[in-house]
Amino acid sequence: MKKNIALIFAFIGWFALIAQYYLHIENRISSLLEANFRFFTYFTILVNLLVTLYLTSVALKKQGAEDKNIGYLTAITVYITIVGVTYQIILRGTWQPTGLQRIVDELLHSVMPVLTIIFWYLFENKAKVKYSQILKWAIFPIVYLIVILVRGSFSGFYPYPFVDVTALGMTKVLINSLFVTIFFFITSFLYIRIGKALKK
Repeated sequence: MKKNIALIFAFIGWFALIAQYYLHIENRISSLLEANFRFFTYFTILVNLLVTLYLTSVALKKQGAEDKNIGYLTAITVYITIVGVTYQIILRGTWQPTGLQRIVDELLHSVMPVLTIIFWYLFENKAKVKYSQILKWAIFPIVYLIVILVRGSFSGFYPYPFVDVTALGMTKVLINSLFVTIFFFITSFLYIRIGKALKK
């Protein structure tokens, strides 16, 4: 059952990512090279890619093979929860997509987060996930923030309005980033805590 569910969820993830890439390139306002760089500066894209690759690996894994990456599913579930919540609270009202873009938008920001949470609930080895892993999970979003800020200082492009240094200034962006970081640690703690409670 696990492999079948992973396959279905992975198919949805790949469809959303490929369709979003097509729309991004089709509607680009920059060179093709720059458009490709910008596509992979969106946290939404990177996290959905991580989730989809994980689901694909599960679907293709040999039956009964041991999962040596304990906590990885919880980590990507935390990441995509942040993607979903941030979009619903901060970004949803900033634009009104239509047609295929609306479908893809909902898949990436609403459907995939819910599917990932369901997969985590059903299949994560929750008892073995440790609180000490949270610091390791934080490396990815911290490195991501540094990269987009450094690149933005050269290109002038920032993927999200709350990290736009040009519009907000560095101080405001760092404050916004601090709030997201706090949310990350709280979310990570809650997933581990809830997971252990569910196992009991």
